Amino acid sequence: MIVALGVMTSVLATEKSFLSPQGKIKTTLSDAGGRATYTVTYEGKTMILSSPLGVVTPERDFSMGLTLVGAQSNDIREHYQLRNIKQSEVDYQATEAVCRFKTSQGDSIDVVFRLTDRDVAYCYRLYPAKQRLREVIQSESSGFRFPEGTTTFLCPQVKPMGGFASTYPSYETNYTCDDTLGKNGWGEGYTFPCLFKVGADGWVLVSETGVGGNYCGSRLIGHQDGLYTIGFPQPGEGNGLGSVEPGMALPGQTPWRTITLGRDLANIVETTVPFDLVEQRYPASQEYVYGKGSWSWIIGMDGSCNFDEQKRYIDFSAAMGYNSVLVDALWDTRIGREGIQRLADYGRTKGVSLYLWYNSNGYWNDAPQGPRGIMSDPIKRKAEMKWMQQTGIRGIKVDFFGGDKQDMLQRYEQILSDANDYGLLCIFHGCTLPRGWERMYPNFAASEAVLASENLHFSQEMCDAEARNACIHPFVRNTVGSMDFGGSALNKFYNANNRTGNQRRTSDVFALATAVLFQSPVQHFALAPNNLTDAPAWAVEFMKQVPTTWDETKFIDGYPGKYVIMARRHADQWYIVGINAEKDPLKRSLTLPMLEPKSELTVYSDSPALQGKVKPMTYKRKLNITIPQNGGIVLIGRAE
Repeated sequence: MIVALGVMTSVLATEKSFLSPQGKIKTTLSDAGGRATYTVTYEGKTMILSSPLGVVTPERDFSMGLTLVGAQSNDIREHYQLRNIKQSEVDYQATEAVCRFKTSQGDSIDVVFRLTDRDVAYCYRLYPAKQRLREVIQSESSGFRFPEGTTTFLCPQVKPMGGFASTYPSYETNYTCDDTLGKNGWGEGYTFPCLFKVGADGWVLVSETGVGGNYCGSRLIGHQDGLYTIGFPQPGEGNGLGSVEPGMALPGQTPWRTITLGRDLANIVETTVPFDLVEQRYPASQEYVYGKGSWSWIIGMDGSCNFDEQKRYIDFSAAMGYNSVLVDALWDTRIGREGIQRLADYGRTKGVSLYLWYNSNGYWNDAPQGPRGIMSDPIKRKAEMKWMQQTGIRGIKVDFFGGDKQDMLQRYEQILSDANDYGLLCIFHGCTLPRGWERMYPNFAASEAVLASENLHFSQEMCDAEARNACIHPFVRNTVGSMDFGGSALNKFYNANNRTGNQRRTSDVFALATAVLFQSPVQHFALAPNNLTDAPAWAVEFMKQVPTTWDETKFIDGYPGKYVIMARRHADQWYIVGINAEKDPLKRSLTLPMLEPKSELTVYSDSPALQGKVKPMTYKRKLNITIPQNGGIVLIGRAE
């Protein structure tokens, strides 16, 4: 339920301040100099310096000549359930501030702020004028200015139409850690989300939510004075077709710009702001089934796409207690639809369903992998989805999208909506960041939007850096949306023979820990049938039992790119996991108030040589742990 309190009042001053429900965050708006600006403090410390607000349209400029003429304060309270994110039950409490600015020509725009005790979010509401019921947003002035000494944890945006088969951008570049202000990536800005360390005062995560076919996806453009501003898509995205400027019917509202703040990283890891601010766009056609699955391609690559190997993976999933197999690219020519029907029928006898891979392509990529030309064509797409529904397919993985322009975001939304009509879950790869999609689209499962496990197969350098990268994702990419990483390999080598190829540097316990660290309600792990005999029995047993949905998430300790310790609860079981990328062993004494006193723990740990073991332990008041470089730890215990 939403409770709205307060009335529109005349604001005589040029500044207006608002507090979060418990007063931890203060946002101050100003119209000084005819420009709308805001500042943000957290527990008395300035985290966002005076930063610009506003939008520019072809006929109206809401970035200058502005006067703050009114403000309405509302208290927001809501409870919602969402079983496919990091927290299944959310109690949302916020202060809403609707601030009206007028231009010198008399046009009005509302800047709407929402303040919780860990998040600030804002958007713009635009209204008709002179019978004008449409608008194009040419640019946003929206910005985030950080104090001197702030360091950054950012993912550079790439130029469009590069990479494999002209499939860039795809949110798949390495993060830079603890870098300085004043840069702009590789000249193209940064992909969301963006993490900042404001000296000794705390942390700030900047992102956006509520973006679907209603707008374009945005990026962050860096400037030399500590200011980062919203940038629209690059003109070359989508093969240069489509507008970088989003349009809307009036009255209309832009997506939310989100700012998560905290003294430590707990608020960053635990935030639910991407989901708090959005609403479901359509009802679910059924109750969707999440869970674990296997995936031959990550180990066997294209050669594994044949009927016999997929049947073997169905048997493997059944042996693991998994409910699905992902059949990757080229199945249309190497297996065929009749073969897929036979596999689906066989899987049904084993309690295993299929996900099928599709190329998104229309005019925006050269990727030759099939099936092609289906997901981009609404007529073919619906006919294909009807066939999948009749065949018993559980979901689709659609790959190689073409950027963040509004027409491409509409493509995602159309695929999701059509798939829901036929009871299909959707996973996206080579794609944009999900922006509140778990709540907006009930059949959305996860997106890649990260340098995922396939890069471990392609590059020994990525294997060498696996721990470092894994220690970044829980603080940045994965904290704002479900991440389809496809990891947790137990092979020693990324090859079906498990003797050659790129060598995994991380331990088996590390692999178990990332099965918990990397949140997604549908997980297709990088396991292989040979792991039933060549991997430690305790590791295989853990991978059989680990959940994919979580009721609660708690940050314990960590630093991006160095190490992370966090906990997730499923029903009455806590999974406390940690990994370490630093050269020196990580030693910590943990106090775990979420556990039942004197509870019995199952502990998976690594020796200095990365030899894993499992043993029972009784938890008392504290627990001393040691995690070697490239190693991990997993503790399982009953909730208090």
